[in-house]
Amino acid sequence: GGPAPPPVSAGGRACGGPGAPAVPGREMEKGSGSPAAGGSCPQKNAEILSSQYGINLFLAGLLLTFAWAVHAVGISKSHLLSYLITLMLIQLLWMLWYLCRSCTQRRLIRDKDTHAGARWLKCGITLFAVITLILDSFKVGYYIDFSNCLSPTEGIFPVTHAAHTILQVYFLWCHAKDIIQSFKTLERFGVIHSVFTNLLLWTNGVLTESKHQLNEHKERLITLGFGNITIVLDDHAPQCNCTTTTLCSIFSQGIYYLYPFNIEYHILASTMLYVLWKNIGRKVEHHQQHKTPFKFHGITVGMIFGLIVLTSTIAVVVVYLIQIGRSKVKSELALTMFYLHAIFVLALMCTAGVVALLIYRLEDRSLDNSKNPARKLDAELLVGTAAGSWLLSWGSILAIICAQAHPKYTWYNLPYSVLVIIEKYIQNLFIIESIHREQEKANDDIKTLRIVTISRGSTLSLTPSYKEIYNGRATCDIGELPCLVSSSICTRESDGSGSANEETNQGNSPVMHSASEFSFYSRSSVADNKRRILKNIAAFLFLCNLSLWIPPAFGCRPEYDNGLEEIVFGFEPWIIVVNLAMPFSIFYRMHSAASLFEVNCKT
Repeated sequence: GGPAPPPVSAGGRACGGPGAPAVPGREMEKGSGSPAAGGSCPQKNAEILSSQYGINLFLAGLLLTFAWAVHAVGISKSHLLSYLITLMLIQLLWMLWYLCRSCTQRRLIRDKDTHAGARWLKCGITLFAVITLILDSFKVGYYIDFSNCLSPTEGIFPVTHAAHTILQVYFLWCHAKDIIQSFKTLERFGVIHSVFTNLLLWTNGVLTESKHQLNEHKERLITLGFGNITIVLDDHAPQCNCTTTTLCSIFSQGIYYLYPFNIEYHILASTMLYVLWKNIGRKVEHHQQHKTPFKFHGITVGMIFGLIVLTSTIAVVVVYLIQIGRSKVKSELALTMFYLHAIFVLALMCTAGVVALLIYRLEDRSLDNSKNPARKLDAELLVGTAAGSWLLSWGSILAIICAQAHPKYTWYNLPYSVLVIIEKYIQNLFIIESIHREQEKANDDIKTLRIVTISRGSTLSLTPSYKEIYNGRATCDIGELPCLVSSSICTRESDGSGSANEETNQGNSPVMHSASEFSFYSRSSVADNKRRILKNIAAFLFLCNLSLWIPPAFGCRPEYDNGLEEIVFGFEPWIIVVNLAMPFSIFYRMHSAASLFEVNCKT
């Protein structure tokens, strides 16, 4: 009944500033170790300091990568590789320390983020890591063949990278779900160092692969008749003879076909490590997480259509890579074939996404707005990486509008670019709404608890069925657990009242039973049909995104090859735009496929 305490400034008290007035009970909270009093300011400062450390680490490496790419004076590839090797060695030491500390504390019960580090995500990163190890072995063989004219760092780098890959995959398998509550400041720096180390390795792989694609692109432009564009090949082949010509050719060509998997590996590793960083010191609610395994049952139609799209896409990519650059006629036919196939696939994906969104509009289900770093990161990555392909699409649309001359194949680029924008817009809405929707729960009116016992070879239901609840035949208290008696089920209080009620209910039961059965089964049937349609749509879009990941990842890039954008924007500016945006477009397809896999499991 006393007066209320005076208002307290949020800024002064959050960090325990000296000017903060005393509040009754504050000393007691600090003494008892309440979470409300826990040092939020030191932890927030540690998060800010570690993030700034990671950003500066990344910017230094990015500038070094750029300097090597533009042939800056005094900077060679060995300087860049030495920097990356140092970062990987530091991460290796931190991971070993963390694993040893976890081994000594393995008996302690730790909090886990059940949404992070899904099993399918771990399997995906393991697959990419295995192919990355093959890439490292090719690099070692390449270095051995050209050892006379290559820097020693080019031999040390793949060996260090292979050790880094093996230990990092093991670390993510065992500790991706951890919520770190001890040595939090030190762990923040270690995890954020790992995040930006993987981002720099991703950047290095993107740049190396883009240089190879650019050389092929310049050669193709000559066959299309764009001789007015200044074309200077940027070849980084060693200036010495190979000891074994056949092996050198296999290693040099095979490396660039394996780079797409290496790029995906590092971006997936960085996202998983970022979620681990966001979970440091986080307070989680302990609730049971239902496992949602992937099942092929019920998605036959979606899988069939998706596999048809995947097969046709592989065939189109093979034909495209064979025909492009052979002659002007063959190159134009290859571009026309690619655009027509992509337009058809994108139109199907748009239709499927619209149908799924309409089904969601017909359902009255709330969204799960609980805070979760993994789910929030998924939504941000979908929108952020989609901006890469949107930039390329708007550039192509503007080039088509402004160009003075239009070869026939360039007109197919207009609907293709428009559909890319629309399809990603619709797909993002579908995925984000799917991962934020609450799990479907049974209707409270028909939810029953059934306990089945086996007695003398027969099964007995110890609780009333949903029909009995609807008809008022349940004599047990609804607010409590069902009455369990060893020899009877919900024993009636008196035989007389029980028989009278039974006679009354028997007279009304046929009509009421039929009405309730019809209502229940009709709702159940409609819900099952909706769920089946959504699962088929998710499966179809999953395979379509895998299909659309293949062309740009393996060199089928019409944004390079049609030549129209280079005339309008200039060769160098457009190539810079493509090299910056294309990696995000490629990652978007793989990330969308992973998210749709999760949607299929959750639906």
